[in-house]
Amino acid sequence: MLLTVAPTPRLELPPLGPAHAEEMAAVLADPALYAFTGGTPYGVEELRARYARLAAGSPDPAVGWVNRVLRLRADGRLAGYVQATVTDGGRTAEVAWVVGTPWQGRGLAAEAATALVGALADAGAELVVAHVHPEHRASERVAAAAGLHPTDRVHDGERRWEAPLSAR
Repeated sequence: MLLTVAPTPRLELPPLGPAHAEEMAAVLADPALYAFTGGTPYGVEELRARYARLAAGSPDPAVGWVNRVLRLRADGRLAGYVQATVTDGGRTAEVAWVVGTPWQGRGLAAEAATALVGALADAGAELVVAHVHPEHRASERVAAAAGLHPTDRVHDGERRWEAPLSAR
């Protein structure tokens, strides 16, 4: 899905692609990143193949994928990614974010997620959703910073957060 995500004061947010695999393997290498989501870090070749599939777009024409890396404007290094799965004719988007351990605690995920939600709103999305583990306080802060609010709904152990964009 073609979606322009504007740069932020500290970040460029270019589309994720296979060329990012080597650097992103290092960014995502800390097993602690998977404490709330499960899984283990991917190797370079696994990421390269995964990123090639993501860059090609969803095989389902009713689903759009937006995947952006977080490139620090100060030094050009990658620090994580944001993503959205867009459905319902572009009206609904589910978003997620990951920032590598060395860059956590600086507000980068909130900055990137806010930029992504803004781009989705500009593209006509009406509802943005995120699923956050109820003990993952940092992700709760990111969701809140991006304008999402917790609901009472829980799916696979994660609380659903929502932002109706028509209210923006």
